[in-house]
Amino acid sequence: MCGITGWVSFDRDLRAEAATLDAMTETMACRGPDDRGTWIDGPAALGHRRLAIIDLPGGRQPMSADTPDGTVALVYSGEAYNFTELRTDLTARGHRFTTDSDTEVVLRGYLEWGDAVAERLNGMYAFAVWDGRHDKLVMIRDRMGIKPFYYQPTPDGVLFGSEPKATLANPLVRRRVTLDGLRELFTFVKTPGHAVWDGMHEVEPGTVVTFDRTGPHTRVYWRLDTRPHHDDRDTTIATVRTLLDDIVRRQLVADVPRCTLLSGGLDSSAMTALAARQLAKHGERVRSFAVDFVGQADHFVADELRATPDTPFVHDLARAADTDHQDIVLDAHTLADPEVRAKVLRARDLPMGFGDMDASLYLLFRSIRDHSTVALSGESADEVFGGYQQFFDEEARRADTFPWLVRFARDFGDEGDVMRSDFARTLDLPSYVADSYRTAVSGIRRLDGESDFEYRMRQICHLHLTRFVRVLLDRKDRMSMAVGLEVRVPFCDHRLVEYVYNTPWSLKSFDGREKSLLREATADLLPRSVYDRVKSPYPSTQDPKYALALQDHAKELLARPDHPVFDLVDRERVSEAAHRDTPVIAQAARRGLEKTLDLALWLDIYRPEIVTG
Repeated sequence: MCGITGWVSFDRDLRAEAATLDAMTETMACRGPDDRGTWIDGPAALGHRRLAIIDLPGGRQPMSADTPDGTVALVYSGEAYNFTELRTDLTARGHRFTTDSDTEVVLRGYLEWGDAVAERLNGMYAFAVWDGRHDKLVMIRDRMGIKPFYYQPTPDGVLFGSEPKATLANPLVRRRVTLDGLRELFTFVKTPGHAVWDGMHEVEPGTVVTFDRTGPHTRVYWRLDTRPHHDDRDTTIATVRTLLDDIVRRQLVADVPRCTLLSGGLDSSAMTALAARQLAKHGERVRSFAVDFVGQADHFVADELRATPDTPFVHDLARAADTDHQDIVLDAHTLADPEVRAKVLRARDLPMGFGDMDASLYLLFRSIRDHSTVALSGESADEVFGGYQQFFDEEARRADTFPWLVRFARDFGDEGDVMRSDFARTLDLPSYVADSYRTAVSGIRRLDGESDFEYRMRQICHLHLTRFVRVLLDRKDRMSMAVGLEVRVPFCDHRLVEYVYNTPWSLKSFDGREKSLLREATADLLPRSVYDRVKSPYPSTQDPKYALALQDHAKELLARPDHPVFDLVDRERVSEAAHRDTPVIAQAARRGLEKTLDLALWLDIYRPEIVTG
């Protein structure tokens, strides 16, 4: 796991631009605290920051190979979980290895198969290859978009990086956001390839983007396709379990301390229990960590989103699986600390407005990093197996829009909307969302004979797996890599995703509950309390001191009436939320304050040129 960046300029020799490459590379220091390296050869410059996970002494980057026709150099971020098998195959084909790292396997794989190496990889990865034999840059991203990857074309080439900040460090790039970027920022639709910053793009998941002297060329090597499912219930459950056993076994491989993220929900509990069983075979115990808030376990109040606190279920699973468990307990003051907010914002490069849920995730990861370098997460199981409330909500099912937006409107309503009315009219977000939705559903193939209901549920599953999950994967990557922690996501293995996606909804919910297949596939590992627990979202603090701190920070912002944030948000609405009676401040109003504070901080730190005309 690492941070990568680079610059290709076909019209000049970049050896004179070493200082700029260094600056781009250093923006990735948090992603790779263990080592750094740069490589420049004529029109190509590559930078790398390393978080050492496998072959600690031998995996230095950039990594290159000399051929009779030119040098091929690689910068790589991520993990290839099948690198051992690929290494064996490549050795049989005549390749010789000088390290034990998966990086060298990917480089040798490219030399053998070209960009078709992507189809052979199982893992999470974003990597760039400068192929000096053909004067081209090849950029490849994993199938689910677990690892971020951005690029920005220039007049004579391209810039790229694991995060926008890497390309923003190059003087060729203007920090500019247009109306379309703002529309993407203020909606929750995750348009594939969109990066908010003007001129910048994402390498889309499952895609190869190649730049040569004729410009960019794109090839999609994987997409979520519709296929018939012929297995009965028992076979489907058994197949899911077999896949999960193999996935967790592969993702536990590391030369550094590992752990799991445990929330007490079905997803993280199943994954933790599987990991515990795997490690027990080798006489090891898995370490598990959970986030909690001061006083939350004792004074929890159920609401429409969260019926139960996490901690009792966390402890039940930790006992059942015999994990070495630790709760990370956070207080309101730390959650609301402006310095923490600034670190979260810098990690994400954009004001995403997740508030205390971003801050708590960052603080959880920062604490875990003192003990482990790799963590396994239950992220994406809800998208794969159908766990969110909107999967079972009739209004959301019928709506001609993204189902989660129906739930968001119901849970947060207008109180969380602090946008100025004239600015909102200019953005016209409803039209943007409608256009995005039509595009998103247009390519979802229907099986012959598939009922209207089953096809609608296929659409909903597809939308979550190609749009919704990418927001959460990006969030988890940014918060973890900001502290140099690698988070792996077993439920994103493309084999599992493909198999379960094509399982009919009637099988996914055969007992009338969410995630029926996952529950039954791991039932033998779970305590009854966890097996029976209803889905609960990522926890959020209920401490009124947190809301009070937000209000104080908002009042400080309101004392600066000329702040550019008030060109975008309604000062009166912010003032109303900032002066409410704190103990009863609505969740939606609190989210509105968090959005405003994030947006103001983003404007202060990044100083983007906002173009609304």
